[in-house]
Amino acid sequence: MNERLKEYEDKMNKTVEHLKSEFNSIRAGRANPHVLDNIKVDYYGTMTPIQQVGNLSIPEARLIQIQPWDKGLLKEIEKAIQASDLGINPTNDGNVIRLVFPELTEERRKELVKEVKKKGEADKVAIRNIRRDGNDAFKKLSKEVSEDEVNELQDDLQKMTDKFIKTVDELIEEKSKDILTV
Repeated sequence: MNERLKEYEDKMNKTVEHLKSEFNSIRAGRANPHVLDNIKVDYYGTMTPIQQVGNLSIPEARLIQIQPWDKGLLKEIEKAIQASDLGINPTNDGNVIRLVFPELTEERRKELVKEVKKKGEADKVAIRNIRRDGNDAFKKLSKEVSEDEVNELQDDLQKMTDKFIKTVDELIEEKSKDILTV
């Protein structure tokens, strides 16, 4: 692959990876520890991800159990989860925190699918912006290389863009199906 195209492919890859991580944080009715990825706990003055202050386990399909290594963190973890936009009330028994994921209503599922599509569209726009930046950069090259080479670079960039847009569409479809599956 042309060295000039590599930079734009890397940026598009990062955009798709970002979308995957965004989708992981959207709960689909089942317990998924990734919904806690963006929640941080005040651990002795340092904001620390929940995964780094205790063990996370999924004993049942709709239950996440958090067992902190330091029992003094139970209240902090509970507060952090309540303050997040997760929409789940943690239960604290003095040893572990349990998060019970309620069955999603049909209305909530449809809202989540809309959110998934919105995030997907935003990433498609980001990919198209990367293509535009690439095309602008290639046009400036016309002083150094032939017009045919510039056209070939732009064609290759368009093919790459189409491939990444298709990947985003597949991710949206997959996540939407996951959410709508009862």
